[in-house]
Amino acid sequence: MLGGSRLLGSMAALLMAVLAATATAQEQPVRGGTLRITVPEPVMLTGAFNSAGQIYVISPKIHDGLVAYDADFNLQPQLATAWTISADGKEMKFTLRPNVRWHDGKPFTSEDVAFSAMKVWKVAHPRGRSVYANLERVDTPDPLTAIFRFSQPAPYILNALFSAESQPVPRHIYDGTDLATNPNNVAPVGTGPFKFTRWERGQYLQLDRNPDYWDTGKPYLDRVVFRFIPDPGARTVAFETGEIDAGAGIPVPLSDARRLAGMPSMQVHLEGDEAINAQTFIEFNLRRPLFQDVRVRRAIAHAIDRGFIARNVYFNFATPATGPVSKDLKRFYTADVPAYPYDPALAQKLLDEAGLKRGSDGIRARITHDPLPGNEFYLRTAEYFRQAMQRIGIAVEIRTADFATWYRRIYTDNDFDTSNYAAFNLADPTMGVQRFYWSKNIVKGVAFSNGSGYANAEVDRAFELAQIEVDPARRTSLFQQMQKLVMGDVPNIPVVDLEWLSVTNRKVHNMIKPPLGPHGNFADAWMKP
Repeated sequence: MLGGSRLLGSMAALLMAVLAATATAQEQPVRGGTLRITVPEPVMLTGAFNSAGQIYVISPKIHDGLVAYDADFNLQPQLATAWTISADGKEMKFTLRPNVRWHDGKPFTSEDVAFSAMKVWKVAHPRGRSVYANLERVDTPDPLTAIFRFSQPAPYILNALFSAESQPVPRHIYDGTDLATNPNNVAPVGTGPFKFTRWERGQYLQLDRNPDYWDTGKPYLDRVVFRFIPDPGARTVAFETGEIDAGAGIPVPLSDARRLAGMPSMQVHLEGDEAINAQTFIEFNLRRPLFQDVRVRRAIAHAIDRGFIARNVYFNFATPATGPVSKDLKRFYTADVPAYPYDPALAQKLLDEAGLKRGSDGIRARITHDPLPGNEFYLRTAEYFRQAMQRIGIAVEIRTADFATWYRRIYTDNDFDTSNYAAFNLADPTMGVQRFYWSKNIVKGVAFSNGSGYANAEVDRAFELAQIEVDPARRTSLFQQMQKLVMGDVPNIPVVDLEWLSVTNRKVHNMIKPPLGPHGNFADAWMKP
């Protein structure tokens, strides 16, 4: 199951992978066992209003969504068993699954769905503010019926209702409390196949099998343990020694991924995250006077060699990005945007034109740079950025921090000059892209929102029209218009389109299921003794 010919050393290795996959498909699931998976330690466990990557992996095991995807992106029932959409697109009616209970024994009802949609997703989720912008109310005529009513059609909404993105939370626990400080955020009660059991800070998080799960007979695993191993090299060793069984979100240094792929006991997966479409960015804080001149932003874009980063930071598990929509999101992507090829001489010319002259020490400006914690390639990108900026006369101080400090600096205090991070496009730009460029998503304290403070009325209009457009060709045209405008303004620099790989021991089965891979609920995952 090794994904991609570039990852396989030979046709023989490819044949072995195919044979192994065929054998796996013919095997019957085995009950029991503990899956040990490594992810960076999260700050909380409720993805209903925090879309951080590690939460995106953990929370779907605890919380189900209204719908799920199959491998071909067809919607499948989960907490909702059926749904209908009115002819004008302004009403979605969901029939909920009967006899579903929260992990504390309380019944799951339409009141939970209504509360989650109106008081959580629409208000506090970094993408929900745009995805649910036209949602006016949710009617609950009975405990098993939820009717979403929109001011305008919202054709993309169904694609956002899977568990990692829009998870219902228990109204009886959250209503009347402060979302950000509710104890349920760190000891959640959900409806999913696994129940929260224990969180030893700095060490591990334990989830145990939900014996009352609505999908009778599942999950197969007894327990999932998320191990927090901050050092990338130590994670590689843990895979080699069998201390951990799986890892998601590029869990090992990419230089080690190729070596692990050649080990008989290991699998490296590029498949399984087709709904994610990850990109990396360097972002400007447009509140800073230095970055309010577009010539400065364009100069910095010309000083970045994206091909070098793809080769030397991401070891060719990435390709240079051209704009705010990933090339993997083919339906909406366009390459017809303003481009910034690597050209340090042009970068210096633009800085001179902007009046940013070199001082006697050769420095034009001094800035701070905050890489996202959690993976070594964020820091490697930051180090490259510092070197690239030095060539054009900008001195960069790299500031490293834990997740909580990084979130506060970027999204609450706005106390940064530049930053770099990865983010998901997801299956539709309204869901995954709009949050970074829509001026109405400049919201303090909301992670992975419009942290740059970017505002362009034409961009806002393109996004808002796409939210209500039912003609697929017209929606694509609006998104392509948006890409051109954004790349003209350069509020951030799209760096690479990234392969969001996972690593598993070969005894792990059905964990990497397309299109969500490790971001699924693991109800079907099992381990061979």
